[in-house]
Amino acid sequence: MAGGGSAAKGNTGGVRIVVAGDKGTGKSSLVVTAATESFPISAPPLLPPTRLPEDIYPDRVPVTVIDTSSSLENRGKLAEELKRADAVVLTYACDQPETLDRLSTFWLLELRRLEVKVPVIVVGCKLDLRDEQHPVSLEQVMSPIMQQFREIETCIECSAFKHIQIPEVFYYAQKAVLHPTAPLFDQEAQTLKPRCVRALKRIFILCDHDRDGALSDAELNDFQVKCFNAPLQPSEIVGVKRVVEEKLPEGVNDRGLTLTGFLFLHALFIEKGRLETTWTVLRKFGYNNDIRLSDNQLPSPIKRTPDQSVELTNEAVEFLKYIFNMFDSDGDGALRSSEIEDLFSTAPENRRTSFRLEDFVYVGNDVCW
Repeated sequence: MAGGGSAAKGNTGGVRIVVAGDKGTGKSSLVVTAATESFPISAPPLLPPTRLPEDIYPDRVPVTVIDTSSSLENRGKLAEELKRADAVVLTYACDQPETLDRLSTFWLLELRRLEVKVPVIVVGCKLDLRDEQHPVSLEQVMSPIMQQFREIETCIECSAFKHIQIPEVFYYAQKAVLHPTAPLFDQEAQTLKPRCVRALKRIFILCDHDRDGALSDAELNDFQVKCFNAPLQPSEIVGVKRVVEEKLPEGVNDRGLTLTGFLFLHALFIEKGRLETTWTVLRKFGYNNDIRLSDNQLPSPIKRTPDQSVELTNEAVEFLKYIFNMFDSDGDGALRSSEIEDLFSTAPENRRTSFRLEDFVYVGNDVCW
């Protein structure tokens, strides 16, 4: 059951997952079983930091799991570990309903008090011990809690004893760190966030080589190869456009996939939990975890001494003329405000400097000179 969380820390150097919860909810058994693929007959009360095998998850990023104690004498150490976490796994025992109640009455509130702003994975352990005479719907139980605590990324139930969904617990935790929901999607409004829309629009325009407002089959294939190193089969392209057209007719026209359709497709990926698809696209085009272009993607300002000057080469002048004519859609020899906006729509945000268009051009009757 997937939800939406607060901003998560991207960390490709390694992921630190802290497991917390009431005593006896199965924290240590969960960690041991994930690391060794065997259920411990007698798990120690507190495990040392445990490294999970890198090859069990597709991202192959090192995962370190931190076991914690809920005892009062260890409360300071617990707080310290939670503040260092990239993600938190909160456990409850499926055969102890009171431990589930404690998630909302203590644990989630404690994370907020400590200002721990990372994805939270809620895990019901000891699934094999649940009373089968009283079946429980995970979605029904967790929906109210997830509505109240948006930092919960995913809820899952497992059994270390029967090896049910143990790898999935830490897969979801790792995924929430590497491919966070919060920067991309507004769970309240159920829409892509403005910064995400801006980035995807820029990517769309860069991939629309003929600037006809749609990605043709060839342009879609080029995009696929650039982002995922594999071409799309013709039947796959037809399938993608069919999915979009069925839900959003204006997402496809006779020239291909429109910007509206491109944005819809990414919203669909996110809603279906395939955040890694959108993040792969963003990162391939140089965006970091804040959906800003990484500094190494931005050219450094030219450094010159007071007696030096800078001038454009003939090639640069010709290129700028070409760009001007490309965006002068009405061919009147001037760029209107809308054409200027279109021209700069692919320009990266620059945190070093800012300028106003009116400082450099004359604007009159919506025409810029």
